[in-house]
Amino acid sequence: MMEDSKFSDCLSEFLSTGIYRFENSNAVFIDPVRILNRSYTRFRVLPSAYYSRFFDSNHNLSSNPKKRKRKQKKNYYLNEREQAADKRHQQARPMLSKALECLMETTDLLSIMRDLRSDICSSELTKLTLPHDELSFVELGRVWQAPLYDITLNFPRSVKDSAIDQCRDQSNLPVFNNLVVNETCDDLEAEFLNRKYILPRESCFYMSDLGLIRNLIPAESGCGFNLILVDPPWENASASQKLLYPTLPNRYFLSLPIKQLTHTDGALVGLWVTNREKLRSFVEKELFPAWGVSYAACFHWLKVKADGSLVSDLNLFHHRPYECLLLGYCHPEVKSTNSKQMLNLRALENDEIIISIPGDYSRKPPVGELLLGHVPGPKPARCIELFAREMIGGWTSWGNEPLRFQNSSYFIER
Repeated sequence: MMEDSKFSDCLSEFLSTGIYRFENSNAVFIDPVRILNRSYTRFRVLPSAYYSRFFDSNHNLSSNPKKRKRKQKKNYYLNEREQAADKRHQQARPMLSKALECLMETTDLLSIMRDLRSDICSSELTKLTLPHDELSFVELGRVWQAPLYDITLNFPRSVKDSAIDQCRDQSNLPVFNNLVVNETCDDLEAEFLNRKYILPRESCFYMSDLGLIRNLIPAESGCGFNLILVDPPWENASASQKLLYPTLPNRYFLSLPIKQLTHTDGALVGLWVTNREKLRSFVEKELFPAWGVSYAACFHWLKVKADGSLVSDLNLFHHRPYECLLLGYCHPEVKSTNSKQMLNLRALENDEIIISIPGDYSRKPPVGELLLGHVPGPKPARCIELFAREMIGGWTSWGNEPLRFQNSSYFIER
């Protein structure tokens, strides 16, 4: 009974938070939809919209019994970098396999994963039309009219004023190169070029190219950020071929002002990277030192299908079913209080595993809450995501398309 109670408690926590922590394991399963929905009061993210590849029959992530037979390749000899990457993989492989075993043994959680479709009724599903004519914020930000584009924020009246026959208060703000803030404890509807967007509670975004990120540097370091997540558009042959998003050469990211964005008491910095050894070496030898970040740990994001199986074979060399989140600390000013404060933080354990069903291409799961116990500085943490393509309650989102997944078509009213 005691063991059943533990499973019940874990499941109850998962249903309310979207986070399932496996007993006696360094692995955790998360449902990004449940986590994101905690940022909204009047709207909710549609599972069928987030897991678009899962619900789209052309890109179904569920198990497919008819696998294509691959031609047997000739022996291939790994070069020096590939050998180094394979060594990292062999070190991580046992932990990834053990994490997957934990998931496959948790039948109640697997049952919920398989029933993702039931999170939206069939009548709603028929009405759902994902935006096929989405705006390209990257292109719009480059045209000469960009400074003239406004976004309209619609503020709903309070309950006591709901009987007043007046339009909702509105605010028109430049959408590019400007900090657009939702200071309310409610999510807001916004309008831009005849399209509607949903902004989560207590959030803000700054949409610009890389050259203007320095406008986010606070005038006083005491107002800086103490949790910084970065998901750079690394050079990627697959992304370029599919024209999914513009990429940048690695050297461009050396100019990111991480140290200047960091709070006086320091910051935890998380950087998403692929499994390419060239990239990993660049981060460790050049990028983190340029940012003033000291390496602390590596988390692995393991991607699974709705039935719990991996999205690809664990040993598939060029398409491994996981990505890495490299973590480090930035301390712009060394103070005695910093070292004392660091002792009170929960220690970052290397090789923690985050398991989830992936969303759209290159869309990362919201892992901020998993990191808060490791964040130095004041509480609540001041959090920012760089190269963001969506918004989260309580966070600042910067990039050239932070409204990408805020289109109202990805949401439904509660």
